[in-house]
Amino acid sequence: MKPGILGIGDALPAHVITNLDLEQRLDTSDEWIVRRTGMRERRHVQGDETLADLAAAAGSAALLDAAVPASEIDHVIAATITPDQLTPGLAPALAAKVGIEHAGVVDLNAACVGFLYALAHAASLVESRQARNVLVVGAEALSRITDQEDRATAVLFADGAGAVVVGPVEQGLGIAGFEFGYDAELRPLLYAEREERKLRMAGQEVYRHAVARMTEATRELLARLELDASEIDYFVPHQANARIVTAVADALGIPHERVSFNVEWTANTSAASIPLGLAAAAREGRLEPGALIGMVAFGAGFVWGAGVSSWKDGPRPVHRREAEKVKTRSR
Repeated sequence: MKPGILGIGDALPAHVITNLDLEQRLDTSDEWIVRRTGMRERRHVQGDETLADLAAAAGSAALLDAAVPASEIDHVIAATITPDQLTPGLAPALAAKVGIEHAGVVDLNAACVGFLYALAHAASLVESRQARNVLVVGAEALSRITDQEDRATAVLFADGAGAVVVGPVEQGLGIAGFEFGYDAELRPLLYAEREERKLRMAGQEVYRHAVARMTEATRELLARLELDASEIDYFVPHQANARIVTAVADALGIPHERVSFNVEWTANTSAASIPLGLAAAAREGRLEPGALIGMVAFGAGFVWGAGVSSWKDGPRPVHRREAEKVKTRSR
């Protein structure tokens, strides 16, 4: 079976923090934040709002968009580094809220590259017929692990969730492939310790490595798939900051009008970043069925990854007997 993206959904917390809000308590300014990051506002969970609430809202929207009922989801993969509790993970809670029963549920931790890893796992499950449809959710509440008194990071990180439904398709490339890599020696440049539970980052060094690795991974993947950057209809880099997005797009020669710059309103949402960018592009009418999508991310570890997929190629019809076999294997 050829796996593809069938639907998209997203959710953001209601509470908005603008650059002007940050001016009131940090040694910073709206002009500095916009010039250095491209960000104007970010969202944070508040009060009783949970990450499972956000993830479930995004997941439900994706199911609706894909016209796939919850009863036909065989596996749920949640990419996050900020679940509501240490254990159990985010996936069981969001699956229950969405109304998904008798499914495999698992969390995946790969920082900002988490969504791409989850998408790769979902594609493999569908392609190997171990699952008929998979719900993939990237969800983060980075406000929980951000030092709100550190102007270098407090302006950057935010909360949100994005989701896609992955299932079999007949036409187009479907989910065509991925390129992943890591460098553990650079771990001290971006990390959060269990005891302190705050993100610490060497900004300039992270910027330099992020641009280089995201560009390299995209080029290597396109070469392996025998594609050219000019064939990418829409490019969604991880929204770490606008300067990184611009630098990677320019290095690849992709015009800015075909590049996601969602960071202005969402800030850096780690594993939620790419699906939030895809959802925004879909709402704006930038994604036609069959469009070729490029995705790339870089995060703590260091880890990085790139992916290529066509957009909503259409579900592949399946006989009832085949569907029942898949459902049995997934339990």
